[in-house]
Amino acid sequence: QVQLVESGGGLVQPGGSLRLACAASGSIFSINVMGWYRQAPGKQRELVATITSGGSTNYADSVKGRFTISRDNAKNTVYLQMNSLRPEDTAVYYCNLQQFRTYWGQGTQVSVSS
Repeated sequence: QVQLVESGGGLVQPGGSLRLACAASGSIFSINVMGWYRQAPGKQRELVATITSGGSTNYADSVKGRFTISRDNAKNTVYLQMNSLRPEDTAVYYCNLQQFRTYWGQGTQVSVSS
């Protein structure tokens, strides 16, 4: 089995920064894709960013230039550095692992408000 545990969410003012982390444990294969998705109230879950085990990244247009995804393969951990946060970034952020099947974390709340 695989477990994903997220940390780092919270309340921040517009223009501020947060760093999310997601640690994966269990049967983790060396080749996989990890990423972050988010879901705002009343909206569908959407892609934020993904990163392959080889380091290739993909970002939603809405976060390009503001968010940076990275990973530590030795720790099976993925990070999301979020800068210049906006109120529209407010959502529950979910960690995602894809390796033959898809796994999800429990989610962490990010709120951007003055």
